[in-house]
Amino acid sequence: MSTRRDRLKKLVKVQEQLKALHETRHATFLAAASAAEAEARDLVGHFDQANSLSGLFPDLYHRRIASAVGRQEANLESARQEASLIAAATARTNMVERAYKDVRNRDERERSDRERLDLIAQKRNGE
Repeated sequence: MSTRRDRLKKLVKVQEQLKALHETRHATFLAAASAAEAEARDLVGHFDQANSLSGLFPDLYHRRIASAVGRQEANLESARQEASLIAAATARTNMVERAYKDVRNRDERERSDRERLDLIAQKRNGE
């Protein structure tokens, strides 16, 4: 059976991967929001031009602008949710890392104590 130390070490890896997943998703949502904002800005810029088709199809332009703004807001909200998940994952990762370090330090102390006791026992047996 695996030791607590081994299990905690694996759990630290899993928590770090989960945190990286949330960070990646957060960045993806921010990039999508930025792209939607750029699309809306571009459409508004074309809407005011004289040679634009916006005079013939104003409803189409307005719908596309509204759609782009809606996508931007949805992606920003998703990014905010991912940011809270990142914070939670960071807290969990830190907690598991502390537990792993405590167990590792305890194991190291116990091993060191055993070595000292063995040395003492060897000296007593030698005398």
